[in-house]
Amino acid sequence: MGSLPHIVEDCGGVVQLFSDGTIYRSRDIGFPMPIINDDSVVFKDCLFDKTRSLHLRLYKPASISPSSPAKKLSIILYLHGGGFCVGTREWPNSHNCCLKLASGLGALVVAPDYRLAPEHRLPAAMEDGFGALKWLQAQVLSDEGDAWFNGGEVDFDQVFVLGDSSGGNIAHHLAVQVGLGSTGLAPVRVRGYILLAPFFGGVARTKSEEGPSEQLLSMEILDRYVNIL
Repeated sequence: MGSLPHIVEDCGGVVQLFSDGTIYRSRDIGFPMPIINDDSVVFKDCLFDKTRSLHLRLYKPASISPSSPAKKLSIILYLHGGGFCVGTREWPNSHNCCLKLASGLGALVVAPDYRLAPEHRLPAAMEDGFGALKWLQAQVLSDEGDAWFNGGEVDFDQVFVLGDSSGGNIAHHLAVQVGLGSTGLAPVRVRGYILLAPFFGGVARTKSEEGPSEQLLSMEILDRYVNIL
């Protein structure tokens, strides 16, 4: 009689990897902030990868500013964090950030989900980030693209990739793969990449890892995330 599955890697109870390969992922993260929804921004969800059942969320200002009615909306591709192992476009911190980006910058924000480790090991997340850019390109080239992109309000020549934590890591890899200008995605043109506290880790310590450990994301917890990628 075989032994019962036991935990072989535990990321603070948020993600647990068992000896039989099964995964436990907590749905109760306990975010200390409410989800913000106001009338300044409208949003909706779209399926962008049917094969992998991956969705993204679109945000745009509810109205164009009277001071610049002819100005087109830049596009921000927002990649959420979560150590590559947790996270979704629906998390309160991600959702609220995208609302503020759309409202404050007058931009159309595209916030895709991506496959999570350890079920889907890297570079799956990077592939899905690139897939979201290809979906964006398809909205321009197809006669059946999403209506939010076909009304003449969006500037595909002004696209910025913004990633938070593990999303910042994905943004870095997209910068290497796509490059500035992104000629292979024409008429979509990526003008810049913004990395917010990007999550980089490995065998050798980085400069930022040599400092005092954070209380919530200690070096021990970060190492555990890296171990199951």
